[in-house]
Amino acid sequence: MSELSPDFIVQLLAMAPKERAVAINATTSGFDAQLGQVFESVGSALCVATLTVGPQHLQPYGLVHGGVYAALVESACSLGCAIGELAEGRHVVGLENTTRFIQGTRLGATLRIEARPTDARPKDAGKKQTSWVGSRREWEATIFAGEGVVCATGVLRLAALDSGVVVGGEAMGLPE
Repeated sequence: MSELSPDFIVQLLAMAPKERAVAINATTSGFDAQLGQVFESVGSALCVATLTVGPQHLQPYGLVHGGVYAALVESACSLGCAIGELAEGRHVVGLENTTRFIQGTRLGATLRIEARPTDARPKDAGKKQTSWVGSRREWEATIFAGEGVVCATGVLRLAALDSGVVVGGEAMGLPE
């Protein structure tokens, strides 16, 4: 998202999941814009997106590059997790992405990504975090290429960080 201001966050959190997806799609920038996924629904219990496979998504054998699947897992899981954590004043960052490739997919296919939290909120939720690792969260995603055809799955482990925790030399937080 290109505009992550406090006002924008308040507006996002007040929206229904499908409205939230429209707002996020309208402000996508950076790597997510280059990837090209389109969010259909963004909530703290389910995040759904689609991607139409183009030539930029392929490896030399004409199959979808594994990095595309990993990026879709990262994007959908991170965004879904972020919605729940932003409501609590925390930010999320990915710690570990494990993506499994199950079936090859080719140019023109429409991929559907469904991401969900793997379990209930961990025991350390709500405690002030002093390290950048923070409270751990885990989300899982399934990527379909057609009706019920699973082409990849993934698990993303994330850290939920309080504002002010230093990551990459700067404090986490929203722009003023």
